[in-house]
Amino acid sequence: MDKIAIAAEGGQSFDAYVARPSKASAGVVVVIQEIFGVNESMRETCRKIAEMGFIAIAPDLFWRIERNVNITDKSEAEWKKAFALFNAFDFEKGIADLKATLAAARTLPGANGKAGTIGYCLGGRLAFMMAEQSDSDVNVSYYGVGLDALLGNIGKVRAPLIVHIADEDEFFPAEGRAQVVAASKSNTHVSAYTYPAVMHAFAREGGVHYDARAATIANGRTAEALVAALD
Repeated sequence: MDKIAIAAEGGQSFDAYVARPSKASAGVVVVIQEIFGVNESMRETCRKIAEMGFIAIAPDLFWRIERNVNITDKSEAEWKKAFALFNAFDFEKGIADLKATLAAARTLPGANGKAGTIGYCLGGRLAFMMAEQSDSDVNVSYYGVGLDALLGNIGKVRAPLIVHIADEDEFFPAEGRAQVVAASKSNTHVSAYTYPAVMHAFAREGGVHYDARAATIANGRTAEALVAALD
């Protein structure tokens, strides 16, 4: 089975896609979606994380708005829908759902009790927030937007936080990106990396702005952080 239900507040539940490794005991990575939902790109990311020897679980964070959103970045209509979902998204409830997913992740069959997050775009912002607000063992943020608004709590980060920043991110102004890089130096748990000449979503394989070199470097840093924290 590649889906499980996660209990939410109020007696409701939401779906989460799960990809499992071949090893018997593994750390768990909560994969946090982009504004396109838990689509094929996110599921493929989960499968690749599973190939690295981790259990990967991607919760449906748009379930309160629309369940099982599955769109891409390939058409204007899909982008319009994605931004409508983003604008309707409640970050506080999203963090509550992620904390519920993290707690469930630690007790999944085959889990070793260690769990972290990795997020992209919308998920990149949420991974940064989870680093500040949860007991996650490691957090990785890919091209999160609006991270400069979260810097007041960067001192609360107590586990490794890796921040991947696109140097030409069209959704995150240069001034805000620079503030994140500067603030990261105030906390030894935080490492921020900037990738030159790439745009938002440079690590989305098959995406319109995918950059193989930057993605490979970023993914290597991510892999090292996950292994160090979750094995």
